[in-house]
Amino acid sequence: MRMTFPALGEFVRYLESIGELHRVKVEVDPHLEMTEIAVRALEERRPAVLFEKVKNSRFPVAMNVLASERRVELALGKHPERIGEELITFFDRIIPPKLNVLFEHRTIVRRLLSARPKRVKMGIAQEVSESPDLDALPIQFCWPKDGGRFLTLGQVITEDPLSKMRNVGIYRLHVYDKQSTGMHWQIQKGGGFHYFQAEKLGKPLEVAVALGTDPALLIATVAALPEGMDEVMFASFLRGKRIPMTRGQFISIDVPANAEFVLEGIVPPKKRRMEGPYGDHFGHYSHAARFPVFHLKGITRRKSPIYPATIVGKPPMEDKYLGDATQQILGPLIRLVHREVRSLWAYYEAGFHNLLVVSVEERYQKEAMKAALGLMGEGQLSLTKCAVLVSSEIDPKDWQTVLREIRDHFDPHYDFVLIPKVPLDTLDFTSYTMELGSKMVIDATRKQRGGRARDPESEARKRRALQSGISHLKQFDRRIVETNLVEETLLLVKVRKDGRTVVEKLVRKKELQALRIIAAVSEDVDLHDSVSYIWGIFTRFDCERDVLFSEQKLPRLPSGTTGISPVYKGILGIDATWKKGYPESLVMTEKITKRVDERWDSYWK
Repeated sequence: MRMTFPALGEFVRYLESIGELHRVKVEVDPHLEMTEIAVRALEERRPAVLFEKVKNSRFPVAMNVLASERRVELALGKHPERIGEELITFFDRIIPPKLNVLFEHRTIVRRLLSARPKRVKMGIAQEVSESPDLDALPIQFCWPKDGGRFLTLGQVITEDPLSKMRNVGIYRLHVYDKQSTGMHWQIQKGGGFHYFQAEKLGKPLEVAVALGTDPALLIATVAALPEGMDEVMFASFLRGKRIPMTRGQFISIDVPANAEFVLEGIVPPKKRRMEGPYGDHFGHYSHAARFPVFHLKGITRRKSPIYPATIVGKPPMEDKYLGDATQQILGPLIRLVHREVRSLWAYYEAGFHNLLVVSVEERYQKEAMKAALGLMGEGQLSLTKCAVLVSSEIDPKDWQTVLREIRDHFDPHYDFVLIPKVPLDTLDFTSYTMELGSKMVIDATRKQRGGRARDPESEARKRRALQSGISHLKQFDRRIVETNLVEETLLLVKVRKDGRTVVEKLVRKKELQALRIIAAVSEDVDLHDSVSYIWGIFTRFDCERDVLFSEQKLPRLPSGTTGISPVYKGILGIDATWKKGYPESLVMTEKITKRVDERWDSYWK
């Protein structure tokens, strides 16, 4: 029988009953100390934590609740991959509708019939009603150079002023005072679209922020659903049980009836305030910028609530497990629109949006490129910075195999596309212009023209020459600190300074021409850890400015003029070093790390 959890409190108690949650009984400070504890606990694969005594607050705080594959599976009742495959199998067979298919997939049918939310008069979320006072909540100060305290797991509920369609999304809220916060509506976010409509009408937008809901609703909130699809309905489908909603006490929109806390208020039109900086999931501080302001009208809560919190930062963090789960559920559905796509995977190591690998079954020449351009224009996938295409038999999640496919089947003359001056993730800082930048596509599918011929003796000679060339790189350029060759495809080069100059020299070096990619990274990147170097590369370069080749030029046309699309040849070079104007990466203070070192054993008694 599938377990159901009305709100966070019930899920926390269930996790504790099976050894998946630990209660920290000593007092803990929400100012930085909780961050350091949660990050270390996740790194050591410890259970979720419930901080019972939080400094200056009477409410306990739960963290890392969904920071493991097992806990996500417990929250959903089955593995997210199973849900995804069941969905695509059902939709593939349901058109045209057949009774035997409906019966065979009756579990999915029951879930679909349960997807409509249930209206109730009230729920546990409204057991207590209080005046607006954010200081009463144990809101954390996450990273040393943050602009203030932030609510990190607020499920922000809005309705389109015209269509009344609902959206639930997680957006950070920068606390300004007891009754107001920032509202970080990034590009391509449903709540931001609703606010856009409200501003056009000159009206305030009613907003509710739910804290500590049914974990299925939290996962649905994180999911990159198509615009207009109701996250509450999707959560009801995931749960297999209708999610109860009730009218807010201070606003006229519906809120989750079962939540630990609900904050209700408005976001007025034409008002902005500086928000941030904030340590985000790219592993750096996002720059402060002007965002709308949320004005709190009142708070409702259950009688003995638990406050939910999370930390984002240099991967892996809890958002890895949330993001991976949602793409395991929704990823297969892309085949309904793009029949040529077999599977896709966005890498958490690169902050999800910065690296997408897509496996494609090509039915005609360059269909994979067509698929990539289509995907990069759809919903949240439109924020993808780098897409790599591989053939249908390749698992996009297998990074080592993906690199080998690039080695054998990528020719930049035919297989590289640069797309300049397009929308990018709000958190991407590499172009120096918020929400604008460039994208690139690497086509490593197996083509009819054939891959690179692989004569064993010739390959062995090239390998020896390559290794010899790499072994002397420190002498070749004194700015090079360390190198690592990955799958005979990607040469990682750690440099002290002048990353672009180093890359320009290396891509033209004769001994290295057997390589496909050379990437220069900064000294804080571990070249021997794929999580670290994928993060260190893909969060720190702008495609248009920082990518170059051994040779690139505009082609001459028969008329004597030149083309507008460059011809690329040789090695793809990437300057992914930290550059002036980039925000700092996230590092905890020595004072806090020392404090947690000294108290570590006491947390786990």
